[in-house]
Formats: sequence, structure tokens, C-alpha cells
Amino acid sequence: MTVLLSDNIISGLGFTAEENYRQVKQGACGLKFFADRYGIPEPFMASEIDGERLEEAFGKMLARPHPAKGVNYSKLEKAAIVSVAGALKDTAVDPADRRVLFVLSTTKGNVFLVDENEREGYEPDQVYLWRSAELIATFFGNPNQPAVVSNACISGASAMIAAQRELRSGRYDCAIVTGVDVLSKFIITGFQSFRALSQEVCKPFDANRTGLNIGEAAATVILTERPEKELKIGDTALTAGAVRNDANHISGPSRTGEGSFLALRQALRGIDPDEIAFVSAHGTATPYNDEMESVALTRAGLQDVPVNSLKGYFGHTLGAAGVLESIISTRALRDGTVLKTYGFETPGVTNPIRIVKETQTTARRRFVKMLSGFGGCNVAALYTKY
Repeated sequence: MTVLLSDNIISGLGFTAEENYRQVKQGACGLKFFADRYGIPEPFMASEIDGERLEEAFGKMLARPHPAKGVNYSKLEKAAIVSVAGALKDTAVDPADRRVLFVLSTTKGNVFLVDENEREGYEPDQVYLWRSAELIATFFGNPNQPAVVSNACISGASAMIAAQRELRSGRYDCAIVTGVDVLSKFIITGFQSFRALSQEVCKPFDANRTGLNIGEAAATVILTERPEKELKIGDTALTAGAVRNDANHISGPSRTGEGSFLALRQALRGIDPDEIAFVSAHGTATPYNDEMESVALTRAGLQDVPVNSLKGYFGHTLGAAGVLESIISTRALRDGTVLKTYGFETPGVTNPIRIVKETQTTARRRFVKMLSGFGGCNVAALYTKY
């Protein structure tokens, strides 16, 4: 079984997974209104990592011996390193061991470096995803070439599935999977060009939704293969995962939910819907995504299973979303809790799925994580509490 050994989250809601989960359970929202940021005239709503707190945490990391002295780390790399350190804190995992694999999930990396006015002090190669992954892994003395997964919004969950495959191959004992993305002018203006950003807190699946919010976060999960006889009470495992691409459109999801449905069908093979506590949907609060997910869930026979979205707490954290939302959801499952969908009031999709309006309890021991992204990519992952 691929067990989630440890985790950590750095976001606008906190610097540990425990702090982030507690904030979400209490109904806190990390989204803030930004006006005239990056010189962009159009305001937007987003969540942001506390820069001062990050610098303080990273400064403590620099005080330790590490093999990558003299590097000017970007905010993205600093957040990832602090996140990894937090996940390692209470484990016996040695990140410098050859049997440990680092996997980086990010959609844009240091994309701000495409602007030549921002490059001073950075290495030319830091604009590339492989270099950020290398800097993060070598900070911890890891001798292996890190893996990079960058597949739009499904990157985080895809990275966890890729790590699971590596573990099951026997090549590694542990995998440290980190999803990270940060705000930049490139990202904000890109989504504004789609007219996809809301100037209000997003409202997933709601009839009055006006678009998505972007968020920045670094989330890390440490995975290991543990024989079934060694599972402990409370262990949470990534039981199954599937990636399917319906190639519907460069940016628009399938109107029939084809890829998402196929991913759900594969991940849930042999599983009764009555076993599932909840579905953690992608839930971006855009008309096409929310509608597509409602279609896919109905086609997969999950219309009566509680469904939530975490985007109203963190915003859409891009390459971090699959890891972050899996961590929050596994903690909720262990806690016997189904978290509410922040911002949801009135159903706004044509298929009558069960959107969670108020936080509730559950005795069930499985949940499903869904994500979808540009280019028609889709993922579904099944998690189980033992």
C-alpha cells in the first residue's frame, strides 16, 4: 500500500499541514483583494504566502549545513524547501539517501524570469523547471535526479501517482512529492485574458459564481510502500489513481466530462459508492469546469456522494493543488469530517450532485480526489483510511 507517511503545507493559511487543516475546518479563508499588484490595473482576489514568515523560516534552513551554498533561491524554491523540511521533521527519512526520490510538481515554476528585467541575481537556468527541482533536491543532499511533473492543473495528483509507480517498481523506498506555484504577473494576466478571474471570493458550483481565484502554496507529502500486514490504524493510503485525457480543447473541458468520467471509472473499479465519504472535486468556480464535473460524477454513479471544493479557502494553487487538497482531505478523513464548500449557497449545475454546504461528520473511510486541466487532462485518485 502506498502510505502517506508525512505531510506539510505552506500557504496563506499557515506553515504546517495541521495549521492549514485547522483553519479550513474553522471556516477561514486565505483569499485577499489585490489592487495594482505587479502593475496590473485590473484588481483580483488571490491567496499569498506570508513573505516575511517565509524568509524567517528559510533563514533558519540556511543556518544548517547543506550542499547548495551561494544560490539565490526564488520564492518558489524557498517555499518548496521549507515545505519539504516540515514534512521531514517528524520522520526517520534521510533525504540524502539514494533510495529516496524527489518529485516536483509545478505548472509554471519561476516563470517570472521570462521577463529580462527580473533576472538579475538569478541563474539563467532557474527559469527551467528541472533546475528548480535540482536546487530543491540538492539542498537536502539527495544524489538522485529529481522527477518533474508539469501537466496543467492535474500536476500535483499526477506527481503522486507517478511517485507511487516508482515506489512499486522497487527502485525507491520513499518519495518526497512537492507541489508548488506562486503568484506572478505572467500567471495573473494569463487568467485575466481568459476573463476567468473573479474579484470576489470564488463560489464553486454556485449559481452566482463569477470565476476563479489564484493562490500560491507549497505542499509536500512523503509516500512509502508499506505491506498490508504493517498498516497501522489511521494510516491513509493512495489506493488507486488514473489519468485520462479526452483532448477536448486547449483550455475548455469536455461538455460530456469524458476524460474525468474515464479516470473516475478506472480509479473506482470494484468500489461501491456507498463506501466513499466524499469527493474532493476540482471545483474552480468557472461555469464550464463545475458543469463538466457534475456530468462526470453523475455518469460515474457518484451523484449521491457528498462533494466539496477547497478553492474558496486557498484559491486555485495550480501545481500545488493536487498535493495540497489531498493532504487537507486525508486529514479530514482521519478526523471523520467532510469539509464544507466555502462560498457555496445555491446549486448552479444542471446535474443534482450533493455539494457540501455545511461541514459534517462521516464514518466512511474512503475519499476521491478529482482534478482537470487545460488540454483535456483529468485525474481521479482514491484514498483509504485503515
